[in-house]
Amino acid sequence: MLDPHEASTIAIERRRARAAVKRSIATGDREPLAVARVAWDIENSVEASLRITEFLGAIPGIGAIKIPRILATLDISERKRLGALGRHQIEALGAWLRARPSSAGLDIAQGKLVVVAGPTAVGKGTVLARIRELHPEVKFSVSATTRSPRPGEVDGVHYFFVSDARFDELVATNQMLEWAVVHGHNRYGTPREPIDDAIRRGDSIILEIDIQGARQVKAAMPEAILVFLLPPSWEELVRRLETRGTEGPEEQARRLTTAKVEFDAQHEFDVAIVNDNVDVAAEAVVQLMSID
Repeated sequence: MLDPHEASTIAIERRRARAAVKRSIATGDREPLAVARVAWDIENSVEASLRITEFLGAIPGIGAIKIPRILATLDISERKRLGALGRHQIEALGAWLRARPSSAGLDIAQGKLVVVAGPTAVGKGTVLARIRELHPEVKFSVSATTRSPRPGEVDGVHYFFVSDARFDELVATNQMLEWAVVHGHNRYGTPREPIDDAIRRGDSIILEIDIQGARQVKAAMPEAILVFLLPPSWEELVRRLETRGTEGPEEQARRLTTAKVEFDAQHEFDVAIVNDNVDVAAEAVVQLMSID
C-alpha cells in the first residue's frame, strides 16, 4: 500500500501528464480525434484518464458555455472519463470530432481580461493555484492590499502588500483599475498599469477580486469576462470556511453574512462555474480565454 507521500507524488505526476495532453490539443500538436482513439484503445493511458469535460475544454473554440450543450447532444455525462465511454457514446463522439474542422489556424484569443470572483471560502485561490500548476503560460494580475500577509504569501507574487498611505496615493492618482473595502476592514485593488500593458501586448490575463471590484472592472472595461465561482452548496461553503482555520468565529459569521449578499450578485456575471471539482473548474476558467 502506498504511503501518503507516494500517493501525493503519483497524483501530481498524473495531473501533469493530463495537462501535457490537454496542452498538445490546445496548441494543435495533436488532433482531438487522435487523442480520443488512444483513450479508447489503451485502457490505462493518460488519454483514457481525461475527464470528458477536460478533453472537450482543451479543444480550441470550445469553452465552458459550449461543453454542456455538446455533452447533452452526445448523451454523455460530464462525470465520464474519455476512456470509459460506452460504444454508442464513442461512435457519437467520434462522428462529432470527424465533422469538426481541423484545429489548424485556430489560435488562443489574445487580449482578454477574465475576472474571477465569488463568495468567501468558495476556493478561488485553490482554483487559480491549479491553473498556475497546469497552465504555466497563463498570466495573472497581482492585486494590492492593505491587509497583512498570511503564512506563505509573498509580496509581489500573491499580493502587493502596501500601507494605507500608499493605497491612498494609488487611488488619488488614478492608478487603480478598481478597489474596494472587503469585509468592512481591509482594502484591495488592482493596479491599472499592468492590466493595460498586458492588453496592449495582446496578452490575456486572469484577475481574482471581490464582487465590488468585479463591478468596477465591468464598468471600466465592458469587454472583460466576469466569472462567478460557486460552491456545490451553501453547507459546503460553511464547512470550507470553518475548516480552513484562518478566521475566528466572529470573523466567520461576518464573512458568511457577506457571502449571502454576494450570492445575489450572480446574475451580474457572464459565466457561473461550480467549484465541486478543482481540475474541472480550473479548465473551465482557462477555456474562457479561448476563441468561443
